Amino acid sequence: MANKDYYTILGIEKGASKEDIKKAFYKLAHKYHPDKKGGDEAKFKEVSEAYSILSDEKKRAQYDSYGRVFNDAGQGGFQGDVNGFDFSQFTGGAGFNFEDLDLGDILGDFFGGRRAKRGRDISIDIELSFEESIFGAERKVLLKKSSNCTTCNGTGAEGTETVTCERCNGKGRINNVQRSFMGSFSTVRECDVCYGKGKIPKKKCHICKGLGVVDKQEEIRIKIPSGIEDGEMIRLSQRGEAIPAGAPGDLYIKVHVKKHATFKKEGRDLTMTLNVRLSDALLGSKYTVRTLEGDLSVKIPEGISSGEILRVKGKGVPTEDHKERGDLLIKVSVELPKKLSGKAKEIVEKLREQGI
Repeated sequence: MANKDYYTILGIEKGASKEDIKKAFYKLAHKYHPDKKGGDEAKFKEVSEAYSILSDEKKRAQYDSYGRVFNDAGQGGFQGDVNGFDFSQFTGGAGFNFEDLDLGDILGDFFGGRRAKRGRDISIDIELSFEESIFGAERKVLLKKSSNCTTCNGTGAEGTETVTCERCNGKGRINNVQRSFMGSFSTVRECDVCYGKGKIPKKKCHICKGLGVVDKQEEIRIKIPSGIEDGEMIRLSQRGEAIPAGAPGDLYIKVHVKKHATFKKEGRDLTMTLNVRLSDALLGSKYTVRTLEGDLSVKIPEGISSGEILRVKGKGVPTEDHKERGDLLIKVSVELPKKLSGKAKEIVEKLREQGI
């Protein structure tokens, strides 16, 4: 057996008690088991090897004295098959002591079937006009997916009468017992006939054949809230894929908003730029602005400067309940003529003489 620091592998002190050793292994076995998501087979074998030595008094004494273990076969090391969870091939005869170690607790997340069954989530994309994103909209999409059977309302039965499942004898779970010279332990999985219910319909639904779900096209209505942003996600609970005897997944809708030639959204306000002639900026005027809701008359005050903001209250983005709205912010851009006629130049010269 290669020299390894088994105490460091289990994260314990050299004088640790049997209970400390067991607890350390319990924690690490749960963390690294290869059947678990994020597991690590190499590390699982390593902590299992460390436990097999330190949990045995004779082997631990040899290891503490010589840094290795001498066993009957003359060979050491871990040779178990973790994929099948068969620990029967640990060398040294004694192997693991499972008498007071509950493997069902350690591996319950994936052997015990404790996690709630849930269908697959679905993700789709939709494109909205700028106006739809501001005021909200309603869309209908047609999806082909697994859905609850409408004939039996997802029960899989014609009528309400049920009988005991013969596969699991009404328990809803099936035990799988494994034996070795160390003893036996069992794993538990959900019954694949009654899906954990213990009962099956006496007469199966003729549409879904007792599954409770069917593949079909389903029209789904999507309500788009006002003021939604580009890239935002809408979640419709339980509108994803359905599965037998479980909750459907969710439907996620990613929103893409087209840009507008005139307007931009800033929070609850709409912004735009209005080009104003120099004479109108100096003398004041009225301009007609085409908004998302139609034409709007805007007063340009006398002597306005380029870059000033005109605020039109209540013409921005509505709240979701449409009881309040933001404002329309109009940024004034004064246009300077690139070329003046002779008469215009004379007028400007007179203005300059007056200090304007």
